[in-house]
Amino acid sequence: MKRSDINKALKEMEAFINEHKFALPPFCHFTPEEWLTKGSDYDEVRDNMLGWDITDYGLGDFDKVGFSLITIRNGNLAMKEKYAKTYAEKLLYLRQDQYAPLHFHWKKMEDIINRGGGNILIRVYNSTPDEQLDKINDVRINADGREQMVPAGTQVRLTPGESIAIPPFMYHDFTVEKGTGPVLLGEVSECNDDNIDNRFLESIGRFPEIEEDEPPYRLLCNEYPRN
Repeated sequence: MKRSDINKALKEMEAFINEHKFALPPFCHFTPEEWLTKGSDYDEVRDNMLGWDITDYGLGDFDKVGFSLITIRNGNLAMKEKYAKTYAEKLLYLRQDQYAPLHFHWKKMEDIINRGGGNILIRVYNSTPDEQLDKINDVRINADGREQMVPAGTQVRLTPGESIAIPPFMYHDFTVEKGTGPVLLGEVSECNDDNIDNRFLESIGRFPEIEEDEPPYRLLCNEYPRN
């Protein structure tokens, strides 16, 4: 992705968050120049990859496959003695025509919450023992205190305020319901590690290759300098 496209996406998400009156922690507002002055007291942000994030899944078509997100808080499975948090929280922003591909997590249990905007459609499947799609068996879902069984491949519709729990090994993807507008999602989960805990149905990447055509507006969560 071009840095200019990343900057545009971050500013768009930031404006949508402000529109929905969700206040971000201070480190989300640091400029790249400010990060050069931040010492080891901000290592929790660096080590746990807090802050802004963009993914195009390495496919180079962000407008169709990808989304913007912020990790607000997170523990660290590899550094439990230093970081004791057992939980994480994110914000995700999907435009009208964006898609997040089918995947599951080996370790992480998560709740996906529609925080505002349009409606999100989350398709769900069980996984087979060899980690493929189970297209036959019904899927048990828990959504806002209600448990139910739905056919494999059902798109669960979440309007603002609604949520669904996604356990490990449940395949899921995201699309925005046509005509409802962009969506701000919340994610509350166990510790998150995108480097080792994402199983995509198709072999795709996670972080974009960046073409530096202009200075960064914000540093991404894998770009912080260490002082």
